[in-house]
Amino acid sequence: MHYFKELLDFILHIDRYLNDIILQYGFATYLILFLIIFVETGLVIMPLLPGDSLLFAAGTFAFKGSLNIYYLIILLFIAAVLGDTLNYMIGKYLGPKVFSRDYKLIKRAHLEKTQVFYEKHGGKTIIFARFIPIVRTFAPFVAGIGNMDYRKFLAYNIVGGAVWVAGLTLLGYYFGQLEFVQKNFETVIIAIIVLSILPPVVEVIRQKFESKPVQ
Repeated sequence: MHYFKELLDFILHIDRYLNDIILQYGFATYLILFLIIFVETGLVIMPLLPGDSLLFAAGTFAFKGSLNIYYLIILLFIAAVLGDTLNYMIGKYLGPKVFSRDYKLIKRAHLEKTQVFYEKHGGKTIIFARFIPIVRTFAPFVAGIGNMDYRKFLAYNIVGGAVWVAGLTLLGYYFGQLEFVQKNFETVIIAIIVLSILPPVVEVIRQKFESKPVQ
């Protein structure tokens, strides 16, 4: 519980923490940001790191001149692509071991459904998942388990990574200059988080209503 409180505080006050990191570590801040994005997208056990809000905040500091916008976009794009690639490889390596037989909570049928799903929706899943916290960490892992063609995965990985990193970083860069954003940064971060998780929530609600039998 203490960990989640600290994580929530870091996310909501990411501008303050990022400012402290820049002041303390200077140029090494790029490496720190690189590692955060890489770990969030590359390790399935670390899905709660603040990817969206971090990119937006980094873009805001780039506008202030504390960071270079070009360095940010290039380095964090590389981190995002490498992270998803690692996650895919881990899933691909563990898949045969995990699904070699049925377990209490994991059935081989789940793997077969995953393979069918990614054959049908793989591309847009990898791209859209970039904008959904937690889901973006699990999507490449499941793609690896589902044996999605790597060349196909890599193409969507690159497109998704570019749109996600450049989009949110430039959003922070251009909107961070607004007085409203500067005075209500915490509110803006909450709005970004809410908008990020809204699509899967709407989809769950839609499926729930569709699954109800017609009276």
